[in-house]
Amino acid sequence: MNTLFIALQAAQGQQGSALPTIIMFAAIILVMWLFMIRPQRKQQKELQEFRNSLKKGDKVVTVGGIYGEIVEVNEKTALLKVDGDVKLRVDKQGLQKDYSEVQK
Repeated sequence: MNTLFIALQAAQGQQGSALPTIIMFAAIILVMWLFMIRPQRKQQKELQEFRNSLKKGDKVVTVGGIYGEIVEVNEKTALLKVDGDVKLRVDKQGLQKDYSEVQK
């Protein structure tokens, strides 16, 4: 703790340029964007495209882990055939991935 306090006092006593500090913050922001924000946006875009391209006969998995085949697709919902005569209407936002990709 004392070492940090001494280092901070020494840094305050120096009358230098603020350019290295600005460059350091810019580098941190760039790294965060490259490794966190950009991949997350790409994943969200792919998931939205998947949900928009759903059609009858697609096999999907819900976020709750329910496997089913799409019987009907509406603007915001999808009707899934789960087993036999069991059908569930789920929100499209609750569909996570294509079942055929899970099997591979």
